Amino acid sequence: MKHSEGFLKLVNDAKTRIREVSVDDARSRLAADKSVRLIDVREDNEWQTAHAAGAEHLGKGIIERDIETEVPDKSTELILYCGGGYRSALAADVLQSMGYTNVFSMAGGWKAWKESGGEIEGNG
Repeated sequence: MKHSEGFLKLVNDAKTRIREVSVDDARSRLAADKSVRLIDVREDNEWQTAHAAGAEHLGKGIIERDIETEVPDKSTELILYCGGGYRSALAADVLQSMGYTNVFSMAGGWKAWKESGGEIEGNG
């Protein structure tokens, strides 16, 4: 998908403030600590088609509204992913501004997860 200049500018700005992890790093963190939360921020239809095994769904459109109920401890390690790592970077930036201190965006997103052979749930 080709992204607009304005969108890429927003993403690149957000990436100056957030931390990214690779798919391998994300898997290692999830295996080492069961309290780490893997959160899929894609749209409902993307989630329903398929998602990373063990992930939770809090779409980018509602994550700000629901995160404090779903994850009240703002020090919880959160690894966010989307289709390619752009929306998750934006969501990570917003969560940090809400006081979450241990947020990461998974570089390459769902595409990188699948390409690396990551376990999936669904038909994707």
